Amino acid sequence: MSLSGRIKANPLLKKVVHRMLIPANDFRPRLWVRLFLNPFKHKKGKASIIRYRTRIDVFPFNRFELGSFSIIEDFSTVNNGVGDVFIGRKSIVGIGCTIIGPVAIGDNVMLAQNIVVSGLNHGYELVDIPPSEQKTITKSITINDDVWIGANCVITAGVTIGKHAIVGGGSVVTKDVPPYSVSVGNPAKVVKKYNFENNVWEKL
Repeated sequence: MSLSGRIKANPLLKKVVHRMLIPANDFRPRLWVRLFLNPFKHKKGKASIIRYRTRIDVFPFNRFELGSFSIIEDFSTVNNGVGDVFIGRKSIVGIGCTIIGPVAIGDNVMLAQNIVVSGLNHGYELVDIPPSEQKTITKSITINDDVWIGANCVITAGVTIGKHAIVGGGSVVTKDVPPYSVSVGNPAKVVKKYNFENNVWEKL
């Protein structure tokens, strides 16, 4: 069994390691983790940019990768605490976005401003326990190549967005979005698809 597997299998050891990595009542890694562990664990591609006023709350027990020539703008937050986060080549994470793993974002993806992409949910079924203290539930989000997501969208856990799909601003995506389509609304619905036979975008 791997070291990480042994830690996860032992509740006491897991608690001790967790406290070493994260201060009490906090959700971001300690300074020594950010300075001395993360640069060797995580991958940042050639000419990629992470703006100074961005919170990169990434931990060594999950993966974080940023592809070459990609950019994460100011006031965004990236968190891999409950799942890996992958961002491909030449992709843009706009101002004020939040990305919580498990999330995989492809190449040439544009995320506009104030978008939430979260593979994390909390249980709520036990009425005598607040949802914040109930079990975490994760479902991976996949955003394929060439996708454009407009400002103020929410992408919920478990969703896959197909290649060259467009999601209009303010949409809440709760179901998979097919490739070469345009979706809008809350919940988001497909309103256009590209017809490869006629080479036109058709309204539905």
